[in-house]
Amino acid sequence: MRLLRAAEGGAPVVLAAVLEAGPLPLEPGTRMLIEQSGERVGSLGSVMLDDLMAAYARDAFPRHAAETVYVGENGISPRTIVGAASIYIEVVEAKPVFFVIGGGHIGRSLAKLADFLDFHVAVLDDREEFADPARIPEADEVICDDYEAAIDRYPITSNTYIVMVTRGHKQDEVALRRALGRGAGYLGMIGSKRRTATVLQHLRDEGYDAAELALVRTPIGLDIGAETPEEIAISIMAEVIMFRRGGRAKPMYHRPANLRAD
Repeated sequence: MRLLRAAEGGAPVVLAAVLEAGPLPLEPGTRMLIEQSGERVGSLGSVMLDDLMAAYARDAFPRHAAETVYVGENGISPRTIVGAASIYIEVVEAKPVFFVIGGGHIGRSLAKLADFLDFHVAVLDDREEFADPARIPEADEVICDDYEAAIDRYPITSNTYIVMVTRGHKQDEVALRRALGRGAGYLGMIGSKRRTATVLQHLRDEGYDAAELALVRTPIGLDIGAETPEEIAISIMAEVIMFRRGGRAKPMYHRPANLRAD
């Protein structure tokens, strides 16, 4: 029941399960739940391991982790340790919400990609021809309304990822005003460095908190040389995933010394 409540929108909970016992006296399949408060339900079969997992869970919540970790002599490691106990860790929670503000070409591409990545997708535009469910069938919600009113009403949490890709900086600025300080997990705005700096300066001059403005990701996305709406959507989603999972956006290219070119 607790896992079901978490998956349906209740408070998230960490599930820890024994995959391989290794040298520890554990039973594969044994599970334990860890609340954000640190409270535990069940046991993995070892007080030492339960304590380690409860401490590890504190960092797992903000990363929305779903991973296998290994318990060795030096504690928990995400790297494979041959012969060590392996524990599966997952933050069980409702689907993350991807809130696209602006239903143009890039917004439409973002909705398709976010749906593929299993987000709950909401698209907002104040123009009927762009806020048309038939035009964006991948979206779970298509909202045609005034930006300010719609964003004010929309429930925003740390599991909400907001991107502003409207038709112009005026609309972006309006949307950003309503989204700032709402605790979103990600808040990004498309545009050139010059255009986005102008928007941020306007808000700073109006007295908006500098720390909140510093959290806005803009210009948005990772630098992959994107040009088309689809490529730009991939760039933006890559940055969202990086923030959600705690990634570093570094190339994973690697060669052992014996395989490197002279």
